[in-house]
Amino acid sequence: MRKYIFVLVTCWMGVLGVSVGEAEERWNVLLICVDDLRPELGCYGLDYIESPNIDALAARGRVFDRHYVQAPTCGASRYTLLTGRYGEVGNSALFSRAKAIEEGEEEVPPSLPAWFRENGYTTVSVGKVSHHPGGRGGSDWDDEEELEMPESWDRHLLPSGAWQHPRGWMHGLAHGEIRGNAKDMDVMQAEEGGDEIYPDGPNTDEALRQLDLLAGDEKPFFLAFGIVRPHLPFGAPAKYLEPYRGVELPETPHPDKPEGKTTWHNSGEFMKYNRWERDPNEDREFADEVRRYYAACVSYADAQVGRMLDRLDELGLSDNTIVVLWGDHGWHLGEHGIWGKHALFEESLRSPLIVSYAGIPEPGATTAAMVETLDVYPTLVDLAGLPEADFVEGVSLRPMLESPEEAEGHAAFAYHKKGETIRTERYRLIAHGDGHMELYDHDSPAGETENLAEAEPELAEKLRKRIEKRLKGAR
Repeated sequence: MRKYIFVLVTCWMGVLGVSVGEAEERWNVLLICVDDLRPELGCYGLDYIESPNIDALAARGRVFDRHYVQAPTCGASRYTLLTGRYGEVGNSALFSRAKAIEEGEEEVPPSLPAWFRENGYTTVSVGKVSHHPGGRGGSDWDDEEELEMPESWDRHLLPSGAWQHPRGWMHGLAHGEIRGNAKDMDVMQAEEGGDEIYPDGPNTDEALRQLDLLAGDEKPFFLAFGIVRPHLPFGAPAKYLEPYRGVELPETPHPDKPEGKTTWHNSGEFMKYNRWERDPNEDREFADEVRRYYAACVSYADAQVGRMLDRLDELGLSDNTIVVLWGDHGWHLGEHGIWGKHALFEESLRSPLIVSYAGIPEPGATTAAMVETLDVYPTLVDLAGLPEADFVEGVSLRPMLESPEEAEGHAAFAYHKKGETIRTERYRLIAHGDGHMELYDHDSPAGETENLAEAEPELAEKLRKRIEKRLKGAR
């Protein structure tokens, strides 16, 4: 039987007799990405969250408790996942890369799927893997002449269905409702019906069809599958909201807008939707309702993951599968008075990463080693036994997979248009473009609410120089 690697990125992977990547037969890859997914899961310690499928995966794999993305926005974060390199700060990062390839002004290293493709794999993408679902540009994101990731995919698919086109699907609600003016679309919704009435249902149907096709192919495959929920608007079938109705939620830590200069913002992406003239920063009851609808969307996304894992069982592939679950960034649910991402606080930058494969040492163990999205590319290349991709800027996570308690991690770097940041074991420093710095001590109960930069100038400057050394010339 052929061996398979499956990468679940959303944002999953034993001892096989021989090390992963050392087997004589080729491995396949399944990559599943989840949009706007906080570590808001049972396997990350949130008892009230219904995420049985992801939790089951975690129980037989490795949970990375301190995984950080390179940017708190979809496009820039996915750029790093798919290239293994630092990049631009905005959602158009991959389109800028595509333009550089088209114009041939400089040599552009191959993307993650391109590297697998160059080494004999069939590569397929379904859903939101790069920033635009389906990977195309144009006004409705369906222009066949404008590819987001040229030379990467044999098939790059998005079944728009009732939502008309990829742009409509991306921000769709039940039964084909698409966003025109956001103020006319409800920020949250839960309609009666099956999974198919919201965008991720038909998307998963297509991913299952592709998995069936690829399982029968003689070539190894790299299948990437992107789930859009819990991205705004928070819409999911009503059955996923039921477990959360009336549930008492834990207190939101440090919910107030921070004092002084920070990367705080006014939650414009959230606030532009119809909120029935309610503000979650001023209305605790409404804030908790928003959190419940977010949780419902997490459970809806979890159900799609379960459908894929069930199909692996049906195809007899579960024992030969490496699975990686990845969230593209975090999402504030009221922390620091923010409802969204786009900040350089912990809540925007920390996201789930789970890796599972048969025979993993200490299945279900969590590693506290600090890692980055930058590391996913070299990890998959290592595990699959492909030629080393010496152009990437991350490192393989094999040590954490084999020795979760002993392996050491590394500092995590991230960036946004407002500044750059480093997260170490104890501290976070945020360096603004105008020289202003924020220094936070995670050993202090105050966490990222008390700026120590003026009190600890030498430490702040030391960390700032580490940011400069790491990121200078890399972006």
